[in-house]
Amino acid sequence: MRRLEEIMAHNQAFVENEEYEKYWPKRSGNKRLVIVSCMDARLTELLPKAFNIHDGDAKLIKNAGAIITAPFGNIMRSVLVALYELNGNEVVICGHHDCGMTGIDPQTVVGHMVERGVPAQTIKTLHHSGVDFDKWLTGFENVQSSVTKSVDIVRNHPLLPPNTPVHGMIIDPKTGALEWVVDGYEYLEREAAEEQA
Repeated sequence: MRRLEEIMAHNQAFVENEEYEKYWPKRSGNKRLVIVSCMDARLTELLPKAFNIHDGDAKLIKNAGAIITAPFGNIMRSVLVALYELNGNEVVICGHHDCGMTGIDPQTVVGHMVERGVPAQTIKTLHHSGVDFDKWLTGFENVQSSVTKSVDIVRNHPLLPPNTPVHGMIIDPKTGALEWVVDGYEYLEREAAEEQA
């Protein structure tokens, strides 16, 4: 049986046995967080436990490296929808130590594309059409600076609801220990004090 056929067989039994009931939210979410996190499989169960979030507490948006690269890209769109339409009121960018995006080389990724069957001519055509693989496939050298940069993109977005705290955190993928890199409350307090001065 192929992988997706196995999944479908499991799913049929899952639904027939009403196993889904134990995943229904037991209460309405009260934390109202919007968390941008990495897609690393080690965080799938660890991050919610480390944050003490349960069903309904947070909107969890995942991508490679928890990186926001474009103010009007997919990730930022999801953040704004979560804030305006899905009851979010705080944003957390949560990177992690030992991330696969650390030091990733875009040219190596492109090389792997060619090895897996993407024609070199396609890569060349895309490059000449303006696709900047170095920018599009970029990672980071330092998770703290990456988180800070993503926080700045969100914090300075012209469509961010005023007075929305935007925090930066780093999680240890082994222990779940959290480091608070950017304190969104402190930033808002400082901004308010500067306006009054």
